[in-house]
Amino acid sequence: MPRIEDYALVGDLWTAALVATTGSIDWLCLPRFDSPACFAALLDTPDAGHWQIAPVSGGTCTSRRYVPDTLVLVTDWVTPDGTVRVTDFMPPRGRARHVVRIVEGVSGAVEVRSTLRLRFDYGQVVPWVRHGPGQMIAVAGPDAVRLRTPAPTHGQDWATVSEFTVRAGERVPFVLTWHPSSERVPPPLDAEVALRETTEFWTGWVGRGTPVTGPHRAAITRSLVTLKALTYEPTGGIVAAPTTSLPEWPGGPRNWDYRFSWLRDSTYTLQAMISAGYLDEAKAWREWLLRAVAGDPAQLQIMYGLDGARRLPESELGWLAGYEGSRPVRIGNAASEQLQLDVWGETLDGLALARDCGIGPHDDAWDVQTALMNHLEGAWDQPDNGLWEMRGARRHFTHSKVMAWVGADRMVRAVRTHPHLTGPVERWAAVRDAIHADVLAHGFDGERGTFTQSYGSSALDASLLMIPRVGFLPATDPRVLGTVDAIQHELTQDGLVLRYHTAQSDDGLPPGEGLFLACSFWLVDALHLVGRQREATELFGRLLALRNDVGLLSEEWDPVAGRQLGNTPQAFSHFALVTSGLQLHAGRGHRSDERIAHTAAERPASP
Repeated sequence: MPRIEDYALVGDLWTAALVATTGSIDWLCLPRFDSPACFAALLDTPDAGHWQIAPVSGGTCTSRRYVPDTLVLVTDWVTPDGTVRVTDFMPPRGRARHVVRIVEGVSGAVEVRSTLRLRFDYGQVVPWVRHGPGQMIAVAGPDAVRLRTPAPTHGQDWATVSEFTVRAGERVPFVLTWHPSSERVPPPLDAEVALRETTEFWTGWVGRGTPVTGPHRAAITRSLVTLKALTYEPTGGIVAAPTTSLPEWPGGPRNWDYRFSWLRDSTYTLQAMISAGYLDEAKAWREWLLRAVAGDPAQLQIMYGLDGARRLPESELGWLAGYEGSRPVRIGNAASEQLQLDVWGETLDGLALARDCGIGPHDDAWDVQTALMNHLEGAWDQPDNGLWEMRGARRHFTHSKVMAWVGADRMVRAVRTHPHLTGPVERWAAVRDAIHADVLAHGFDGERGTFTQSYGSSALDASLLMIPRVGFLPATDPRVLGTVDAIQHELTQDGLVLRYHTAQSDDGLPPGEGLFLACSFWLVDALHLVGRQREATELFGRLLALRNDVGLLSEEWDPVAGRQLGNTPQAFSHFALVTSGLQLHAGRGHRSDERIAHTAAERPASP
């Protein structure tokens, strides 16, 4: 089975596919990120569905790359008989979903095989297949798929197979099209026209942002394209990752479904996008957020469906063996029912950022923020499940309290900075100050000189690195410096940062996970803020080296086996890369409260 880092991403802003170095698409959900997969070999065997195009001789590719500033993937095989190239992409257009694969002869004459094995509903449902001139038609319940190609096809071992020889200069297109089986068949797609339009779409999108220069330009741009690819265009929601159940440790049970929109992840992605100049994405995210959280602020969830749906029931797919035997395979996510107080603060921080960046006003935006703040005022002192979604007993997590302070602080700043925004500012200021005093009194270990994961605990947590970034304390404060030192000395492995020590957790799961990559980027930011630029730059360089050959990062890293772990590609990792890279490039520290004040002075405000 390919390693997690052997996969590249193609997508159309509705869904995404993972393409292995073997030329096999092993994961694809149609028509949306959160739909049942029709290719699920990633979590089982090829019998669960896949689509491979590669030389008959097989093996991994010789090289692959993205067309610069696009999500168009180019894969080359150099064989004894010649060189063949496969170009993979998904056009972001229309209601139908298309996967386009163009086989090109570069030199010589190479025998190529395409093996298409469709299995709907996560590998369970074998469709009814018919072969006709130039096409294959597969239907199963609500799903219909057509494969159009000039190459000959035939049925073999419950798959659609095509074998042909491609010579230098020849191009053989394969177009896989999904549509609802009850609706009219979409018109044929011209693969070459779609390639040109898809390339122009992505290069045009990259060109709309603030130009990125310097040595890290390619890495930052690739991460921005990846974040855009994780956006569900019809609503503006952002998935944490396009996959489910890729393990945090091989063979272990920490396997979760990430095909949903976490408020926290979405807010951090928003910050990265705005920092890079993509305000249209920020506006779309705000509209999604206001729809998703509409209603009783006490019922705010940590995550929602792509369309804002609240019910995300978790279940297990017992017929799938799991990636490298990592079971169970889960769909849905029970963490949606948890209480995580930090999301109130992160949501208010994100809306404050959107407001101060000059995004147009919204009739409901300030009313929603006021309602969220009024609820937070009476709820901030409750125990919760924390940033890392602990499934054990609730605790008073320090990071949750800090982010509650952020929510109150941003609301106070909004009223005092913008006269047209009203609210009980003195009462909110008193709440802010009470939270601040509470954290200093109960979340700081004076003997060790460090903040701790939760009140009364001695455990450390990588989220404490966010304290100077959100403006809770200055980076020069001895308590911040002590926390950074403690995390470096006690919460790192091979110089990279753990989220927390799972052996000290009471989440009911066995210990063991990789190094959460975003946490090491947080250490880059903290080191930069405290003036240790050389260390920050060196750590950033080490993290860039962990990307795969096409610049993608999953959720975690195994420093012993030297491999990526967890769902991929992971928004949390990529927005952290963008934020760290941009601040190193700019040569200044990144504090959200300073950024908001700076931006407000330059642009008109809105609710």
